[in-house]
Amino acid sequence: MKPAPPPPDATSDDLLLRVSPPRVPRHLVSRARLLTSDPAFHNVPAILVQAPPGFGKTSLLAQWRLEHLARGVVVAWVSAQSGDTPQRMAQVLALAVRQGAGRPTFGHVLLDATGPGGLESITIWLAEVAQAALDVVLIVDEAERLPPASREALAYLLRNAPPNLRVIIAARPDCNLDIDDLFAYGQCVLAGPAQMRFRLEETLELVRTRLGAQVDSDTAARLHELTEGWPLGLQLAMTLIGQGADARAQVAGMAALGGQLRDRFLALLLANLDASDRDYLAQIAALDHLHPDLCRVATGMEDAAERLHRLSRDTPVFVASEQGDWVRLHTLARDVLRQAFAAAPAERQAQVHARAARWLAGRGLLEDAARHALAAGQNELAYELAERSLYESIVTHGRQGVVLEWLAQLPAPELDRRPRLLLAAAWTLATSERHEDAGRMVERILAQPGASDALRCECALILSGAAVFADDPDRFAALHDPWAEQPPLRDPMLLQVHANRTAYRTLLQGDPALARLRQQQSPRPDAGRRQDFVGRWGEFIIGLTYVWEGQVLLVESLLQPAVASAEVELGRRNSFTCMFAALLASALWERNRPADAAAQLAGRLDVLERSGLPESLLLAYRTLARMASAEGAEHRALELLGALDAVGSARRLPRLRIASLVEQVRMHARRYRAQTCADLCRRIDAMLEDKALGTYGPMWRRGVDMLRWLALGHAAIAAQDWRGALAPLQQAAELAQAVQQARLHIEILGLRAFALDRCGERSLPLLREAMDLAASLGLVRVFEDAHPELGQWARQVAGEGAPASVATAPPPPAAAPAREAPRVVAGRGMVLTPKEREVMELLARNLSNKEIGRAMQVSETTVKWHVKNLLAKLDAGTRKEVVVRARILGLLQGADA
Repeated sequence: MKPAPPPPDATSDDLLLRVSPPRVPRHLVSRARLLTSDPAFHNVPAILVQAPPGFGKTSLLAQWRLEHLARGVVVAWVSAQSGDTPQRMAQVLALAVRQGAGRPTFGHVLLDATGPGGLESITIWLAEVAQAALDVVLIVDEAERLPPASREALAYLLRNAPPNLRVIIAARPDCNLDIDDLFAYGQCVLAGPAQMRFRLEETLELVRTRLGAQVDSDTAARLHELTEGWPLGLQLAMTLIGQGADARAQVAGMAALGGQLRDRFLALLLANLDASDRDYLAQIAALDHLHPDLCRVATGMEDAAERLHRLSRDTPVFVASEQGDWVRLHTLARDVLRQAFAAAPAERQAQVHARAARWLAGRGLLEDAARHALAAGQNELAYELAERSLYESIVTHGRQGVVLEWLAQLPAPELDRRPRLLLAAAWTLATSERHEDAGRMVERILAQPGASDALRCECALILSGAAVFADDPDRFAALHDPWAEQPPLRDPMLLQVHANRTAYRTLLQGDPALARLRQQQSPRPDAGRRQDFVGRWGEFIIGLTYVWEGQVLLVESLLQPAVASAEVELGRRNSFTCMFAALLASALWERNRPADAAAQLAGRLDVLERSGLPESLLLAYRTLARMASAEGAEHRALELLGALDAVGSARRLPRLRIASLVEQVRMHARRYRAQTCADLCRRIDAMLEDKALGTYGPMWRRGVDMLRWLALGHAAIAAQDWRGALAPLQQAAELAQAVQQARLHIEILGLRAFALDRCGERSLPLLREAMDLAASLGLVRVFEDAHPELGQWARQVAGEGAPASVATAPPPPAAAPAREAPRVVAGRGMVLTPKEREVMELLARNLSNKEIGRAMQVSETTVKWHVKNLLAKLDAGTRKEVVVRARILGLLQGADA
């Protein structure tokens, strides 16, 4: 027998390593929107993954490889290199298919050292793939390394791919394959940095997977904000957190953690930069937003634009903007680089700021220009620019933080000299916990001579807004009503604000449907002016009317896109965005979607405490407390309700303190703690007898009376005084009906049916009515949250023939079954036959041929024949090599070898 000829040079160890796929990271989180089955990628002939370093391109490709293998598709993996001529690339492609499909003869012509070159070799490879009668997925990683001729060959491959070939390519942003026509005709889709970044809910899942309960949702959200969803940044952060003995204590001080992250971040990404590039980055770090021309002017470097393009391409410290050529530095890098800039000579710093101020002012970016002018010591110019920009910032953009920063820096005489600065300050203070300061600011405005009716009306709008944030509806009505009919306003923005307040006034009267109608019929500002923020307030009021009515399905459909849009335009931790999220989270909880509700509130509670509308703050705390109670963490729920009481005390919002006590009564009533409930009710009565509350009017009293009656009803249930619970529940129901708070009315209907049932009276029709109303509104948790036994009763009634749409919370999850021992499973691919897969599994368990034959009920000769086929298909010399190669190729999954 003649010895086998030596393999050709083309199949050297170097090429074998090139077609060996990487290991999938242990803690990789499969993101649903990045699965190949997602509609964005499903049945698309080609996918281009293009992002800077550190965005997890290779990990994503490795995950997609496993997905395709699980569907029985042959996957050919190629890691590109700079020495890949078209001929060598064709050889690598042939070897990749040979390895992935287990076909030793595939591409024998191409793998011959004297094989064809150029595009002819790619054509031969495509023809062999087409004739192979296999579904093949070709994955090319690091395509930016390919020389220009091979990039052209890769584009040729994409344009001429047969129907049984799908191509996935990963490359850096500077890699141009010249395939715009494929994108235009839908033959290729792009996955860029925006898709590769982690979203908040994905970060929460990743943190839970890696660190479990050691890190709470707020800390995880802070981590997401710090890294901006950058995959490598998240990996670095969690590695640092995991090294600590007490992860919760370690991440509590996020500022310290941020410092460690910055050190690791810069050591990893900026270590190879030369001194001139570091100096350039330090100078442009003084700018919030970067434009090539702005960088050139500010630094004085003629090659500044080229440097910006090169560094944004080669280092992932830049975040691209949606506004053309604008980019910005990643937060982790910018703060450290600004420290380096602060160490530069003061004259140099002033030059950079002054140049930036002139450039920005010349392009109408007044707010940024004012900040740079102030940093350059040009105070008069800074104050003038601030006066021209800050009023617009707060009224039309809601940027309270920016105005508050200027208030801390502006001397009092400058404010009095500049009326629009005074107005901007008053608007800002009114929409925060500093509503009393807003009143003093308005007094300074009206004390100036020549105050017109329009100015007085605007001041009334400011003070009425302060009354809303002070949770004083009667004072709000008193300030709004004199100007309700014909406000002497000409500014379209202010007219829209007035319309929003009119709708809110109607809601307080207890007519949410009419409030929506008035909001929808309100005048709209001219399209040419920015009115997004004022328009968002209108959406917020409509959302509040739906929450008021318990229309959680409509809340979700309205606010889900509104919150996403506000996060993009205003920022995730903007106070208005947080108020939007609180409304949405309450609706998601009512729909029994706790994970989504938690994601909405993560990292936002502190913002709501400082500057949230009282109703938003109450909804956020109540939602979190009910979630904690449902998870069995009663101590956490009571802690949250205690925090709500503390915030109500600090902001002088007594209704929130009463609501906190009422929620505590409800929680203790679920466990029939009669004495505790009675003590809490006495605290509520004592609080309501406080003479300091005498300034509140009938609208405020109506709301707290409804809460008090509800607490008394729960307290009677806790004492199992079923008859005594009916009267206070009836009182609360009448008040809820008077203001059309349907969700509370349904809850009380259920509680009354529960009490009547315990009294032995006819109650089932009342419960069915409550269940039908809850189903119509989409309320899933209303009965479970009211009382666990009521929720159980509702589930039983629903199971006895109620309509399938009846909304009741599911029963508590059963204990997780014991996990089975890990099994070794052969992947279902087209490479192996079913019998060969079975033999493979048994080989992986170290069974002999005789033992395999007994297990499969076949002869030992048949087993030997299958083993021989496996040795040939996987190019292995021993049984052990068969198992090892099967694991490498993803054909064998399960327990580790």
